[in-house]
Amino acid sequence: AGPSVRLSPAARSLFDEPLAIAVQGLGPRQEVTLRTSLRDELGELFQACARYQAGVDGELDLGRCPALPGGSFSGLEPMGLLWALQPQKPFWRLVKRDVQSPFLLQLEVFEGHGDPPGRLLAQAQHERAFLRDGVRRVPVREGRIRATLFLPPGNGPFPGIIDLYGTGGGLPEYRACLLANYGFAVLALAFYNYEDLPKEMKELHLEYFEEAVNYMLQHTQVKGPGIGLLGISKGGELCISMASFLKGITATVVINASVANVGAVLRYKDITIPPLGGDTKRIKVNKSGIADIVDALNNPLEGPDRQSFIPLEKATCRFLFIVGQDDRNWKSEFFAVEGSKRLQAHGKEKPEMVCYPAAGHYIEPPFFPMCAASMHMLVGRPVVWGGEPKAHCEAQIDAWQQIQAFFCKHLMGKPSGTSSKL
Repeated sequence: AGPSVRLSPAARSLFDEPLAIAVQGLGPRQEVTLRTSLRDELGELFQACARYQAGVDGELDLGRCPALPGGSFSGLEPMGLLWALQPQKPFWRLVKRDVQSPFLLQLEVFEGHGDPPGRLLAQAQHERAFLRDGVRRVPVREGRIRATLFLPPGNGPFPGIIDLYGTGGGLPEYRACLLANYGFAVLALAFYNYEDLPKEMKELHLEYFEEAVNYMLQHTQVKGPGIGLLGISKGGELCISMASFLKGITATVVINASVANVGAVLRYKDITIPPLGGDTKRIKVNKSGIADIVDALNNPLEGPDRQSFIPLEKATCRFLFIVGQDDRNWKSEFFAVEGSKRLQAHGKEKPEMVCYPAAGHYIEPPFFPMCAASMHMLVGRPVVWGGEPKAHCEAQIDAWQQIQAFFCKHLMGKPSGTSSKL
């Protein structure tokens, strides 16, 4: 019959779920190269490959067989062929633009460990989906709000969360939609560079975000009395501002966020928070033209920059700070520690903090390949994001559990059954 690929689940899985990969029908101790390929919606190709040797029985199970040196990774890595996917175009990050269609993963088995690989022995295709059956995707155009609401299957109301991304703008939906698969009503909220919203991030008004909070609080499918916030990077920093000034927020999770306002003036009623200063001379550019911007921002504890520190001590919610300790975008760990000190200095409960030693800036849902460097909208050139691929992947898996457990505990009153594995 010849070799064949066995996948479990066989045809389709959710993007954040593990996928078991095995090859059967090989010769005893046969050497093979496995390659995965995936194209994003703009046609850009991502690939990973690994070298293996089958067992004496001609079976190759990635859950039991370590990859040999010479490929994209080595060692026992059952999901390595997914987290090690790398763009063939430089500085390209894998994002999902249309959550209603799956990514198509192509898996090929080649003879030997040559480069280029030998003869094709077997192949398979697999769909990596974002929407669980029954999850409803509802575009929201109410008042000024530009957003998409994801509602889980079944009868609500469900605990509600607003999900924010960073300076890339637009309306990324993939994290919100994956989170809705677990029983949360999640609103992916755009705040600039989308439809009729401002094209540039010069000035942000919290009244816009307040409208989104009120939309969720009044929604029949959203369980009160408060909602959760989830944000990464600039989106995380906006979540801290929302929690500090707006009512109705119970739990806030921020991933690699700043505790100072960055990049645009922030206004709310008669309050103005200026953006944190910085110095472009502190940006280091390497021979490839990639910038390291981690030292560019000023210290928000010093001089006039103190006015940029968000008054998070006004917040009445619980906080979870998720920190990649190798974040090269900005000093996420420093920000989280200073935010924690400030909360405690004002008699507030100490926030939860989870730090991942070799994780970079873009801590995404599980199995998104780590993006080492890509274009930064505000800097106008590629920047390095930090992180080591394997450790970063493990951080994403753990952080995803931490986020869900935190929201379960504070929005549903359920004890969290997960403890940090790292």
